[in-house]
Amino acid sequence: MSRPYDVIIIGAGIVGLGTALELTQRFPGIRLIVLEKEDRLAAHQTGRNSGVIHSGLYYKPGSLKAKMCVHGAAEMIAFCREHGIPHDICGKLIVATSRAELPALDELYRRGLANGVAGLRILSAEQIREVEPHAAGVRGIFVPGTGITDYSMVAAKYAELISSRGSEVKTGAQVTGLVRSANETVVHTPIGELTGRYVVNCAGLQSDYISRMAGAELDLCIVPFRGEYYEIVPGKHDLVHGLIYPVTDPRLPFLGVHFTRRVHGGVEAGPNAVLAFAREGYEKSSFKLSEMLDTALFPGFWLMAARHWKSGFGEYYRSLSKHAFVRALQKLLPELTAADIRRGGAGVRAQAIDRKGKLVDDFRFIHTEGMVHVCNVPSPAATASLVIGRAIVDMMQERFSLAKARPTSMNIPDCAH
Repeated sequence: MSRPYDVIIIGAGIVGLGTALELTQRFPGIRLIVLEKEDRLAAHQTGRNSGVIHSGLYYKPGSLKAKMCVHGAAEMIAFCREHGIPHDICGKLIVATSRAELPALDELYRRGLANGVAGLRILSAEQIREVEPHAAGVRGIFVPGTGITDYSMVAAKYAELISSRGSEVKTGAQVTGLVRSANETVVHTPIGELTGRYVVNCAGLQSDYISRMAGAELDLCIVPFRGEYYEIVPGKHDLVHGLIYPVTDPRLPFLGVHFTRRVHGGVEAGPNAVLAFAREGYEKSSFKLSEMLDTALFPGFWLMAARHWKSGFGEYYRSLSKHAFVRALQKLLPELTAADIRRGGAGVRAQAIDRKGKLVDDFRFIHTEGMVHVCNVPSPAATASLVIGRAIVDMMQERFSLAKARPTSMNIPDCAH
């Protein structure tokens, strides 16, 4: 067997690659490999999102999401500028469409200020039209620092930099087994058995499977939610200047159907959030019995379903009915008609649910011997990927015998099991 790797990273999405990038920068000459089960990088959540560089407005003050998103957005913008990756700081408008939504809008504004989001402005109904001439609402918040980019291109640049520093990124390398012995882990893959001193599990939609493979006792399960998009037809792109969002339901981690201008052109409308019947279920017809059974047999799933059945029914109705989807969009953009949109793509969000049926809102990290498991890093993970990668390496330095290097200010709680 060849000389062991210092670190093996499972998953070549943007978080796994961001972690590898930080390791290669902090420890020049490290022997590191990133394993990706697909035949390309960024095949799932990284390459199937709306490309938004989030500002940090939505998240509970003091949470990891809030801390990492605000810092991460600034770093992502700087990274895109440095490496010539297309991006546009186009700003975001959040619109309250009725007076009943004003308390929630005020709470978002309070959170944004508490999280240090710069330049927030409260807008009147008339001022909303100045920012987005076709939008309508009783009051709004303008977030000037929100932007858009192409996270597949960001991930590709991460991988290029990792390789240039002497480390490896391998596709077609699905992890099928993990065996920990003494001071190393043997990782079974189609490209052979690889041995590493330390392993980082950044497997996204499969992260709980990998964690259990390593012997972790988890109190959560990854439940896949498909987000379905429509596209605005080319002749109607001028209806949207930047990003237009609704006021969100604070009980849910989803942002509601909204409008997103894409960095390469075009405008997306959506997504909704419906339970997917497969971890990688990008089509309505996607179904994998074993994965559905995993979800159905997890007690927290049924508690969650009982708690949120009404909003879930509304999401499914919009999934099945274009007319219902258009009605939801018209609350923000009254001029929009069914003829103005056509079916677009879809993504799947890896959402952790705990045994009490709670949708895990913040990032969650678990530890087993010689391993860090990244078990819940949904949006804004892409925005914050550089900061998340740095925080994971800090955790490794704290728990393992990696040489000490510059620390970050992120205080990551110990979630070891």
